[in-house]
Amino acid sequence: MNDQGTYRPLTYFQLMEISLRELLVEKGIVTEEQVAHEVEAMRKRGYERGARVVARAWVDPEYKKRLLANGTKACEELGLDIPALKLIAVENTPEVHNAIVCTLCSCYPRMLLGIPPEWYKSRNYRSRMVREPRAVLAEFGLAIPEAVQIRVHDSTADMRYMVLPMRPKGTEGWDETRLTGIVTRDSMIGVAVPTVG
Repeated sequence: MNDQGTYRPLTYFQLMEISLRELLVEKGIVTEEQVAHEVEAMRKRGYERGARVVARAWVDPEYKKRLLANGTKACEELGLDIPALKLIAVENTPEVHNAIVCTLCSCYPRMLLGIPPEWYKSRNYRSRMVREPRAVLAEFGLAIPEAVQIRVHDSTADMRYMVLPMRPKGTEGWDETRLTGIVTRDSMIGVAVPTVG
């Protein structure tokens, strides 16, 4: 088998990551093993943490108020560490639908949602979601009525957003565990909504 691969030069951000990592190791601040351990832990992390936050907000109105007031502290109440970041939860309502993007690179609440999907990092999504959010959401299969305002939130290096989707009808009486099962990563980004059945 002749698998030569295709040469692709490193991007600016890949070069910055390598340079920073090598400098931190050289200075003795971290070891290669510590870096590898954290990367592996991040790869194993999925969106279930974020789903727990959403489900708790759906069943506990006081927790929901705290989440919307200070997302970082509300997550810490559940034992979810949000290191050195400001997390802002934005609530979908019948009048407003929220979506998140990072127009600069791919800032994303990894500690709650895991590794971002490839489309989230794409130049196409990053630029078009800001300019034509209704069209982009339609491409995801999400038709937002014209009467509903769409707000797009741009994450930064020190501030991340998470969408608190509306609780679907038909889930009255469901417990927190069952509700967690219908919350998806995409609904916490704002390109989908939770559904029942």
